[in-house]
Amino acid sequence: MIWHLATPRTWSILALAVACVAGTQAAHAGCGDAPDACQVAAGSYHIELPEGGANGAPALMFLHGWGSSGAGTLTMRGMVETALGRGYAVIAPDGVPRQGRNGRTWGFHPDRPGPRDEIAFLQAVRDDAARHHGIDADRIILGGFSIGGSMTSYLACAAPDAFAAYIPVAGSFWRPHPETCAGPVRLLHTHGWTDGTVPLEGRILRGDGGLDDPDTIAQGDVWHAMEIWRTVNGCRPNASTHADTGIYWRRTWEECTSGADLDFALFYGGHGIPPGWAEMALDWFETD
Repeated sequence: MIWHLATPRTWSILALAVACVAGTQAAHAGCGDAPDACQVAAGSYHIELPEGGANGAPALMFLHGWGSSGAGTLTMRGMVETALGRGYAVIAPDGVPRQGRNGRTWGFHPDRPGPRDEIAFLQAVRDDAARHHGIDADRIILGGFSIGGSMTSYLACAAPDAFAAYIPVAGSFWRPHPETCAGPVRLLHTHGWTDGTVPLEGRILRGDGGLDDPDTIAQGDVWHAMEIWRTVNGCRPNASTHADTGIYWRRTWEECTSGADLDFALFYGGHGIPPGWAEMALDWFETD
């Protein structure tokens, strides 16, 4: 059982967290030109390659939101076509099926694990895509939206060297927050200032005994998550630069003993991926 889907009440509270469109198959959403998803031991994924094939290309692996799927990720054509146009493959793994409901999700929280080892699964997808599709395994960025952003954050915390960089959107740690992470990471977190589904400060989704009650299910505090990342990366508390770039308010920590990039992008909006996000994220990744 996935911990955050335990009751009908939780379902009703989280229904808006789907965010990624589910269902419709995109063109070339299967394994290469095949109509079906690519298979690894613990699950499946979809992939699209840039024109001319991968040939050692980098890739954006993106994790869908709650109730969606890898095929649903590939219907996000703005993001997908931006990445393909810049020479990136796009990899869209499938979460685990929700019990008794359509769609998929991720068993992301280490204190309440789901039915499979998600970190091992996503690394298996990375290796399979590199082996069978010619992608450079050392240049795969892991991103995700909402619950997929939480899964991205927890993988970055537990296995920071598994991917070249991490770009979660509208999803971060849940309570209890990690006390620390395994090592420095290159990470860009993006979040909507008015997000009511995953507020910046988090919210309680189940339980009335307060945040210290072990039966409480609550989203974490993104501000605290950024403090965890600053500590792990050895960054000074105050950001090195602040910038207003289009719709984004950016904070960048450059004075970090680890040398790892840490960036925070806020936008005035709710629970979603804003237009131009993929362009901004790939620009960030390609800037040393």
